[in-house]
Amino acid sequence: MTSLNRLEDRRVPTTPSPLGRYERQRLTWEICLVLAVSVGQSALYSSLSLVRRLLAPIPLGAQQTQVNPSQDAQALWDIVYQLLSVFFALAVVALVIYLLWEPGNSALRRIGLDFSRFGGDLGRGILLAAMIGIPGLALYAAGRALGITVAVVASPLDAAWWTIPLLVLSALRAGLTEEVIFIAYLFDRLRRLGWNWWAIILSTAALRGAYHAYQGIGAIVGNFAMGVVFGWCYKRWGRVMPLVIAHTLLDIVAFVGYPVAAALWPGVFAPPTTPTPSPTPTP
Repeated sequence: MTSLNRLEDRRVPTTPSPLGRYERQRLTWEICLVLAVSVGQSALYSSLSLVRRLLAPIPLGAQQTQVNPSQDAQALWDIVYQLLSVFFALAVVALVIYLLWEPGNSALRRIGLDFSRFGGDLGRGILLAAMIGIPGLALYAAGRALGITVAVVASPLDAAWWTIPLLVLSALRAGLTEEVIFIAYLFDRLRRLGWNWWAIILSTAALRGAYHAYQGIGAIVGNFAMGVVFGWCYKRWGRVMPLVIAHTLLDIVAFVGYPVAAALWPGVFAPPTTPTPSPTPTP
């Protein structure tokens, strides 16, 4: 087999097998149920949170939201609850991978969530993180200046010794949850239902934007653009690992670097003193 053929074998299949009526109905129900217990549920709560924020007497730009809030005042129980939150989120990811599994065909290998090409995946992930992170930071600052993005408190300002490891785990959870479900799972299932590539890319990007709607209008635009780029990359590469790496790196930098950013640019990153009524939806 030539190197060109090997490259083509790694890409997402372009000619899905036709499905019968029963298989299409079953697959449609499966997609609905997966979304109802994972990112679709969060997208709905997030969209409702944005509506509530827009209806609040406080301007959107004067509100804030917390991404990684403490779950208990006592340190030990906070750690326990945070770890359980990560575990149960990753259990949903494992369920999705299980649904993608086929006899004699590893789902991890098929979606490219393995370490067979880790060097190349790492390089692509770092490049993607830089391409998305720098414009994303500028978009967030512009959104804050225009008053269409809420102040996102990415991590506690009073960090303890356990804070950074938990933030890294939270970043990994977000990377796996969003990329495995938004990209690998939905691309596979919607392609089997006969959707064309751009319909899949745009619809999953829109769902990703709704998933982050609680952060404001700027976050919807930024995450939609990120979804389009990530979807195009997945179609081209046929591997979700670079996307998971990029997403995880972006969140690690945002979470761990937030206290420094809040100190250096308080007008952009520091939370406003005005309390906000809208809760952050649970992922």
